[in-house]
Amino acid sequence: MKVLVVHNSYQQPGGEDVVFSAERRLLEEHGHQVVSYERSNHEVDQMNKLHQLKMTRDLVHSDDSKREIKKLLKNESPDVVHVHNTFMMISPSIFETCQDMNVPVLQTLHNFRLLCPAWSLSREGRVCEECIDHSLWRGVWHGCYRNSHLMTAAVALMLQVHRSRNTWNDSVDGYVALSEFARQKFVANGLPAAKMHVKPNFVYQDPGERGAPGSYALFVGRLSPEKGVSTLLTAWQKLKSAMPLVIVGEGPQRAALESQAAAANLSNVKFTGRLSPKEVRTAMKAAAFLVMPSVWYEGFPMTIAESFACGTPVICSKLGSMQEIVEHQRTGLHFTPDDAADLQRQVEYASSHPTEMAAMGKAARREYELHYTAQTNYNLLMNIYQQTISSYSRN
Repeated sequence: MKVLVVHNSYQQPGGEDVVFSAERRLLEEHGHQVVSYERSNHEVDQMNKLHQLKMTRDLVHSDDSKREIKKLLKNESPDVVHVHNTFMMISPSIFETCQDMNVPVLQTLHNFRLLCPAWSLSREGRVCEECIDHSLWRGVWHGCYRNSHLMTAAVALMLQVHRSRNTWNDSVDGYVALSEFARQKFVANGLPAAKMHVKPNFVYQDPGERGAPGSYALFVGRLSPEKGVSTLLTAWQKLKSAMPLVIVGEGPQRAALESQAAAANLSNVKFTGRLSPKEVRTAMKAAAFLVMPSVWYEGFPMTIAESFACGTPVICSKLGSMQEIVEHQRTGLHFTPDDAADLQRQVEYASSHPTEMAAMGKAARREYELHYTAQTNYNLLMNIYQQTISSYSRN
């Protein structure tokens, strides 16, 4: 099979870039021909002022991307086009090109961008669905994208134009949602259920199961409000035990979080900054459990899948895809989002029930082996490709 994979990377590397690269390698290793079309938001830095002013139009309709995609489709004749991200340089207008060239196209929904200009369905550190319940212009009013009314308006315009053109329903032949929660959210808000598939992310290389449970709690992720790290520190301040907490990652909140920890005399909390993937997995194996205190829905947190692969249980917010992936008292524990007291109770339980937590770690590893290995993901991906191509041929 020949697959054209399409991805627009952000200025700050993230999980979407990891998944795109991993899926591409997976296809190549199984003998498929893979053609890539990639652009980056770093291109904005190279533009002159006049070109930057044209970006609003390009968000909606990129002549450059349409022309380049059309050339690739003509020269390569792929069996299917798999789009991961079009924001902001590529634009959704390429779906029309695929349709015009009679090539089936699939899009992975890595985030909630089609429903929310800010992509996350969150605002000011909490879930926000105002753009769903009212209109996209609520996001413009709040300046949700990069705290800018103007930039949010540009994104909202792009979404509204393609809604009016029916791009999402007519020009895309299939979607990949990362969880059942995400699938239901998109279908409830207009995407066609018949085109929606569920395929989680996966751990590309098996890190191997840990030998024994570790002695500290671990957070891995971006240090930003939606990740709930402030609530995590508040919970640690309430703990009766002195369990160490290791916080891995960088982000705009790091200085404020370090100040919060210092003000609370949390000497058992360590900030490591960003670590390499290998170092993260080593830290996971040495941890008693991973903590995921996010106050937004999340897409499909790679850290949970990686923790499961290491045989490390997860304590997470009972919210969105997290509560779907982590089963309470089987592969980890749930707590009420943004509730430091409830998080404290779950951590105290974990600290005082090592046998039960060790069993949850074993169950987490089995969950990885069943659902999140590269081979399982490849089988799911092939099935989705075949369904998309078959459905397109029938139409």
